[in-house]
Amino acid sequence: MVKFVFIVALVFIGNCFAYPEFQRFSQENSGRPINCAMCHVNGDGPEGASRGQIGSLTPVELNRLNAARGAFAPGMPVESPILNAFGNNIIRKIGKTKFLELRAHPEQLAEAYGFQSDLDEDGIPDAQEYLDGTNPLNRSHGNPWKLFVHNLNQYKLHIFLIILATVAGFYGLSNLLHGFAIQAESHEARN
Repeated sequence: MVKFVFIVALVFIGNCFAYPEFQRFSQENSGRPINCAMCHVNGDGPEGASRGQIGSLTPVELNRLNAARGAFAPGMPVESPILNAFGNNIIRKIGKTKFLELRAHPEQLAEAYGFQSDLDEDGIPDAQEYLDGTNPLNRSHGNPWKLFVHNLNQYKLHIFLIILATVAGFYGLSNLLHGFAIQAESHEARN
């Protein structure tokens, strides 16, 4: 039965190839090793029989894949079972037609996608993470300096309160030690 579903899938959806142009660009631009997991559910890409690959899809998932493959215009609903949230968001935002046009110029994907979306809420826009070769779905994976600045800004009140508490603690400890010293001197003077 699984083989039959796989064959039917290949007949109805045609060849499903990953688009390595985007992966190659991101890797060359960033100098980081990039795998298909930037946009796909499976790090090995869409072809195969593992989870998140064409050969593992159920009939319901195949229908979702077909619907997603027909999202040629921007704004159409996209829930491809072989794409992760970033991959689905790209197709939803720019449409499959524009995405296919950009294969010849993968460096333009970030600009076409825009810098408003931040799926992992790490302060670095998804398009910038594409350019930086970092995972737009992992809030701990990004340019360390940008993550530091974002976290510093996000937690500035907490940091201020910690510094204030530390200074107050040292002030109190200093006065306590000073009081002990005065008491010890007073005790020695009496004896």
